[in-house]
Amino acid sequence: MSDKSFALPSSIAVIPGTEAAQAAYPYYTQFVPEDDQKFWFYNSMHFPEPMHHFDMITAEAAYVAMGAFNTRVHCLPTAKGVDHRIINGRVYIGGVVVTDPDEIAERVAEFQQRAGHYYENWESLYEQWKGKMKALIAEAQALPSPSLPDYEPLETITEGDAVPASHDLLKIYQQQIEGYHRMWHHHFEFLLLGYGAYMTFFGFCKKAFPEISDQAISRMVAGMEAEIFRPDEEVKRLARRAVELGVDHHFTDDMSIDEVLADLDKVSAQGKVWLADLEESRNPWFNVSSGDGFYHYHRSWNDDLSLPFAALPGYIAKVKAGENIERPTAQLIEEREQLVADYRELLDTDEDRATYDQLIELAHRVFPYVEGHKFYCEHWYTNLFFNKIREFGRLLLAHGFFGPDGVEEDVFNLTQYELESAIIDLMLAWGVGAGPRGPAYWPAIIAERKAAIAEWAKHPTPPALGNVPEAIDDPAINMLWGITRENLDSWLDDGTENPNELKGFAACSGVVEGTARVVKSVSEIGRIQQGDILVCQVTNPTWSPLFQKISAAVSDIGGSMSHMAIVAREYNLPAVVGTGLATVKIRDGARIRVDGGKGTVSILEDA
Repeated sequence: MSDKSFALPSSIAVIPGTEAAQAAYPYYTQFVPEDDQKFWFYNSMHFPEPMHHFDMITAEAAYVAMGAFNTRVHCLPTAKGVDHRIINGRVYIGGVVVTDPDEIAERVAEFQQRAGHYYENWESLYEQWKGKMKALIAEAQALPSPSLPDYEPLETITEGDAVPASHDLLKIYQQQIEGYHRMWHHHFEFLLLGYGAYMTFFGFCKKAFPEISDQAISRMVAGMEAEIFRPDEEVKRLARRAVELGVDHHFTDDMSIDEVLADLDKVSAQGKVWLADLEESRNPWFNVSSGDGFYHYHRSWNDDLSLPFAALPGYIAKVKAGENIERPTAQLIEEREQLVADYRELLDTDEDRATYDQLIELAHRVFPYVEGHKFYCEHWYTNLFFNKIREFGRLLLAHGFFGPDGVEEDVFNLTQYELESAIIDLMLAWGVGAGPRGPAYWPAIIAERKAAIAEWAKHPTPPALGNVPEAIDDPAINMLWGITRENLDSWLDDGTENPNELKGFAACSGVVEGTARVVKSVSEIGRIQQGDILVCQVTNPTWSPLFQKISAAVSDIGGSMSHMAIVAREYNLPAVVGTGLATVKIRDGARIRVDGGKGTVSILEDA
């Protein structure tokens, strides 16, 4: 262990007044004294806001699947799963590493055999995977809405089924939970293998070219086509169509979306054509959430059109001015091929060149999955899942479970286990013919938890807890989350070395000076003005339509292969990720300089 340390988990107090809400999270997610012996970091990449109690299933199901695939299915040689804990609504994680040489050797043999099967058959297996995901989505869509009739229809008796509707409530709910867990198993079937292929190439390059930068290696796999970029491409298509059809004047920064849709439907044939184009884009491509798929209230574009419509005026203006609004994919591919060729010439032996060719070819084949899977899993399926849970919210609301002032969204203040118990309470009451206990039990608890979520959001969150390890060898934690020994040391720095400079990963090169717009939740992205530098805990591919407005981006967390870093490179947007505390140290409105080549952010003038 290092002599440097963040606060120990046992020293983090539950914020006064929120103790009951903290205790309501499952027991296996609570910190215990033994956790002081381990290093933890705040997973603000996936969970940048306090977690509602039901939403914790997004962490649980993900880590159940990730652990099983790392540890038991693919058998990654040095990294198993990750533990997760929650304190004051914030999710912390810690990796489980393999250090015993004999166990590593055993796992290497298993991994090579298993990963080899996927790498050899990647394209056909990926097509099968898409089929599995689409079938899972269709299965979830086909689940009926839960309902309870006053009396069973006569057919229940005459058709010989004789299972009353109350049983269907339990069946539908359990199928929803099972389907969500299954989705995460599909999610991890390929993901770590995609990272693994890139990491192997990365390791080869670091050994062969000791001076090479992480960014140069990552640019060798830029210029990808992946489904997660398609929603933004559809918004651009709709902008072009609006100009072609002569209906572009309807789209302004202060528009009412409902009024625009109504006007287009009645004013002209061209308006109706544009609306037909919109419907074509919406299914399936607007099944993406405004967040990253881990919070029930990050609604999909289909549920709330405000994010894609906010991008239309800017895209339309650029189309009319004759500007190119496409991702610079061709330029990225040309640069990628030149880099690959230039570094290949530096290799001395035919053997090294053959290995290099094999590794980069594999990385190009598998890497699009690293972003593409998100469309099907974190977005399309997860949004559908939350909307199906809302149906239970409506049913419980109708039966008084949330009180006279309740709303269907109150269902997300119950844990997944409490929701099942509330459903059984309703089943009992319906069958017994008496009132359920829930209406007297849940409203006060829900009010308490809502207050706790609001309170937790006001307090700063330590980026890490526990003793800093001498080395952090898990390449996924390095590249995805940006957790390295060097970065942790800079997070621990008290600021005396240079209080006006932050260091992180050089995600995409370019030097930009401008106004910092500090955005701490999805609800704040409307504050972004043209030319601002986005400063956030993390961003995700569905914020891509906003990239036309911003001049650079800075994040608290993320490594060279984080989603934010990948997206920044694909849009050629200067970016620094993994700074640790940018959203704390940089004030909204400050003037800052971002150097995406060096990985530094300088505060030039405080707000």
